Amino acid sequence: MTDRRGRGRPRDPETDAAILRAALELFIEGGVEGTSMEQIAKRAGVGKLTVYRRWSTKEDLIAQAVEQTVSADLVPSPDDITELDPRQIIEGVIEAAAQMTASPAFRALVARMMGSAVSHPQLMEVYWRHHVLPRRELATALLRRAQQEGTVAADADLDVLIDMMAGAVTWRVLQPDPPDAAGMLDYLKSVYRQVGLYRPSPWRRPGPSAEPT
Repeated sequence: MTDRRGRGRPRDPETDAAILRAALELFIEGGVEGTSMEQIAKRAGVGKLTVYRRWSTKEDLIAQAVEQTVSADLVPSPDDITELDPRQIIEGVIEAAAQMTASPAFRALVARMMGSAVSHPQLMEVYWRHHVLPRRELATALLRRAQQEGTVAADADLDVLIDMMAGAVTWRVLQPDPPDAAGMLDYLKSVYRQVGLYRPSPWRRPGPSAEPT
């Protein structure tokens, strides 16, 4: 991503947010081909030069808009991976992840990104290099930590596990009748449990005779 910061007044975060929101909306509506820097500027209510001062190409801008939507508050920090139990990290984000992946906007975004991989590979190349690869490195570190804890098989191919987790979610949300947030939560728990990154709660739900197990 090219984020060009010139001298002068500090950037206005509200302007940045408006531009990113406009870019994401236009991309979902019309794909890469139906999105231009001029259209983004108009929808965001700013001048075209304001957009170009921040992002040099629409691919850079769309990639950041997508990443901001997909990964907000869901990606663990290197410190978290070092200090926390991997399953604790997953438990801390899984409900928010279910809400996000069950939303119609996320489903539309996934469909656009999948189509763009063929019709406009430059966007996927930018997105992969600047956003996906750093997240995969964090996921690899998380899985290695889980291997040390003994919850992920020591001989597991971590690249394959990451592909399996990402692919499972992608395939599920693109089905004709995708799950709602509750259904997606159950699905994510199952996916992470198969990998070794999720454990069911040791407490049963409250009931007439529920006691700690």
